[in-house]
Formats: sequence, C-alpha cells, structure tokens
Amino acid sequence: MRALLIAATLLVAAPAFADAPVSSAVLADASKAPAARTIIDGAAWRCEGATCTASGGANQPAARACRRIVARFGAVTAFTYKGVELTAEQVAACNA
Repeated sequence: MRALLIAATLLVAAPAFADAPVSSAVLADASKAPAARTIIDGAAWRCEGATCTASGGANQPAARACRRIVARFGAVTAFTYKGVELTAEQVAACNA
C-alpha cells in the first residue's frame, strides 16, 4: 500500500516538473557550442547545433545568466532564462 501511495504521488508530481521554466540560448556561431553537457551556475546546458537548452540553475537575473553563457559559448542571438525572455536590446547588451 505504501509503495502504491509513493507511486501515485510521483505520477501526480511529474507534470509539475515538466512545467518548470526552461532556459535556452541560440548561439550566433554554432561551431562554439560545446559537444558535452556544460554546467554554468548550476544549470546543465546541452546544445544541438546553435540551440542550447538548460534545466536548473541559480536564482539570478536573466541578463546576468546571459553574460555567463556568452563568456563560455560566445555571442547569442536569443536568450531565455527560467522563462524570462530577453529583448533584442537586452541580448545586444549581453553580447557587448
């Protein structure tokens, strides 16, 4: 009975994990994308071509997270951190 209760709890909680805000970056130069998973400020980044996505990460402003990605991966053309999307002006400032 206890195992059934635990399993039911996990099934109910699974959609909540799926709805967690995702972080993403589109790199200006896909050749700079790392081949392996890269941890930056607690976020696990994975890249396919020029598109990188991450889960987790420290609580910090999206602009700061963007600067940390640019420092490691190079310029970005778009950036979202934990559901907060940067504007074109913010992305330009991030790349500066």
